[in-house]
Amino acid sequence: MNFPIISPESNVVSVNVGGRIFQTTKQTLTLAGTDSLFSRLVTESSTRFVDRDPDLFSVLLYILRTGNLPARSRAFDVRDLIEESRYYGIESFLIDSLSNSSQFEAFDLRKSRILPLNGRDSPSTIAPTANGGGLHVAHGSKITSFDWSLRRKSTVVAAGATDFPGLQIIDLDNGGFVRTTLNWENVTSSTVQAIGSSSEFLFTSFESSRRNSNSIMVYDLSTLLPVSEIDHCEIYGADIDSAIPSTKLRWIQSCNLLMVSGSHSSPSGVSGHVRFWDVRSKNMVWEIKETQDCFSDVTVSDNLSTVFKVGVTSGEVFYTDLRSLGSKDPWICLGEEKKRSLNERRGVGCKIESYGNHVFCSKGSGIELWSEVITGLVGNASRDVLEERVFRKNSFAKLADSGENKITGLAFGGNRMFVIRKDQQCIEVWQSPSRGVSI
Repeated sequence: MNFPIISPESNVVSVNVGGRIFQTTKQTLTLAGTDSLFSRLVTESSTRFVDRDPDLFSVLLYILRTGNLPARSRAFDVRDLIEESRYYGIESFLIDSLSNSSQFEAFDLRKSRILPLNGRDSPSTIAPTANGGGLHVAHGSKITSFDWSLRRKSTVVAAGATDFPGLQIIDLDNGGFVRTTLNWENVTSSTVQAIGSSSEFLFTSFESSRRNSNSIMVYDLSTLLPVSEIDHCEIYGADIDSAIPSTKLRWIQSCNLLMVSGSHSSPSGVSGHVRFWDVRSKNMVWEIKETQDCFSDVTVSDNLSTVFKVGVTSGEVFYTDLRSLGSKDPWICLGEEKKRSLNERRGVGCKIESYGNHVFCSKGSGIELWSEVITGLVGNASRDVLEERVFRKNSFAKLADSGENKITGLAFGGNRMFVIRKDQQCIEVWQSPSRGVSI
């Protein structure tokens, strides 16, 4: 490996890559960080030659200068760019440039690939990585992780499930060993029903093995030490409401509240709760008790300041504005709300998730896409009070019910939507076309 001569009198650095001379500045090279090959070019004092592809080098140098992908990047295979960025130690810059060039366009999602999984188990949970590019998939007793390019994957065996005591924290970056196991204090054999997180806290819903008590523990995300306990319920007699553990936890960043929800099925129908907790004061701010057309699934959109549910009886999508919580009947139906028998349960198994300014609801093997239409303001415009909120169901022909297996999970990250289906040992990747190189 060879490096350029750097004149002490000049800020310009010249480097010969594969026989082609490139010139840049010391400041540009040092942007790559001290661990990058680029930064080491600044300190070399003898004539060197870098025996690499000059065309790929020019793309990476452009990314370093501007933070964006050049138009000519379309001519390259993404695998070559990935390997070259790893060689120079600037893979993170390539990831960021792809994010800049790839927007999530809900109306123009296309199936881009299928990610196969090892083994016979179908995926139960999918979670995009923090940068939105990679993906973690739980299937059976295994966890498979895909990198941001979705071309490299690794699988670890992880003991544990919803009926396994405690919450295992697994270090996927270092061989998949169990870092620690979190348990509900003073309760033996407590099982985990749901997890969630904010930038500061980890939230875990526990239920005792005898199913006579449940609670939500709050942990410091950096130390994993317990901070507080909320929503503790001890079950006495036939108190059905207290017997329902929370099976979904979502942090609402805009109002610093934790939304928790759980439901229970009985011969008389499905009942449940949606609660909003101030974690710091340990006070429940609001509660919605679900009796009529209880939710099959519920989610919250920070962008829209709205909670959405899909009714287990009707299968329709409902919403409630976070600013109007506390009203007796907060839910507003987005579809055609019809009187249905409690035994119909058209929404059983439907999933609902929000991403950006859109809401996605799975119906069988297809997906409905809902978006808000702003109709105007009333009163003092500075108060930003909406006259009415109108959500429109958009045509999503590519994901209409096509006779494929039923959708059992949705997740979003970057410009991608991930879909899992019943009895399928793979993940569908849907994404918006990129203005740069296609991943």
